[in-house]
Amino acid sequence: MPKVVDCRGLACPQPVVETKQALKKIDRVTIIVDNPTARDNVARFGESQGGKVTIAEKRDGIYVTIEKGKTGKGHKKAQSLKHEATGQVVAVIRSDQMGQGEETLGRVLMRSFLHALTEVADRPDTMIFFNTGVRLTIAGSEVLDDLQALEKNRVEILICGTCLDYFNLKGKIAVGQVSNMYTIAETMLAAGRLVTV
Repeated sequence: MPKVVDCRGLACPQPVVETKQALKKIDRVTIIVDNPTARDNVARFGESQGGKVTIAEKRDGIYVTIEKGKTGKGHKKAQSLKHEATGQVVAVIRSDQMGQGEETLGRVLMRSFLHALTEVADRPDTMIFFNTGVRLTIAGSEVLDDLQALEKNRVEILICGTCLDYFNLKGKIAVGQVSNMYTIAETMLAAGRLVTV
């Protein structure tokens, strides 16, 4: 019988944090969440730890069960990130425009920057979009083709779920994957180089 952790009503990244804490103590845990974003974040975390993940949607919540070490499918980043920097390049996009000042110019510069990334030889390994930067990842974005090209070239694109909720854009993303602050913090701290735009 797995340990059950009720994470309904908890804000990001708390369901992932609770999952991590539970998996330190026990090999099989069921996390109850109340929304698809928390479900996906908990499931991705379980898979990143090499666990087998099963999901059951019930009337009172979404039940995500993780069995530690059942798949052997580890995440590309090590668990002890403090001690092992990955050497990866992580680009953090915190706005839909580049620099401060004139907004129109800032948007032109951001479009140019993201297009340039499709052409350069040394692309980032991961791109993180938060705050107004999440607007660049939705359907209709002027840079969508460039971001899709980067993703096809194995650039991981993580999008802040809390930011998508804040701007009411959750169902509109067209590239990348919705992430959480735990994964974003872990990725930034593990970076060999962090580029903030």
